[in-house]
Amino acid sequence: MRNIFLKRIYEPYDKTDGIRILIDRLWPRGISKEDAKLAFWLKDIAPSNELRKLFCHKPERFEEFRSNYLTELQSNETQSLAVEEIISLSQTGTVTLLYGAKDPIYNHAQVLQEELRKRLNEKIDR
Repeated sequence: MRNIFLKRIYEPYDKTDGIRILIDRLWPRGISKEDAKLAFWLKDIAPSNELRKLFCHKPERFEEFRSNYLTELQSNETQSLAVEEIISLSQTGTVTLLYGAKDPIYNHAQVLQEELRKRLNEKIDR
């Protein structure tokens, strides 16, 4: 994942962010569209509302959430297409995936990055 990075949307914009993509289903509080400096908002790539509510950002539920979200990313056609879109964009330069969660470890962005790595490695192995 040499050119796909994760960043909390509340962190300052940096020119090195490259293509900035918001990957949350809900717009982050207190951030204007101008300040976000987004290229894309892929809200459909975020976990389903049911899964998001089940997880509720509780670290003790993360492994179950991770497993369920990976299943969604692999079986939901809309999410899978969005993953492929990110992979395509990453082949043209740096991509920064933006998320609003406070916890940098136990969040859906980490799981999405895991799925992106897996699919990129599969493409390389072909």
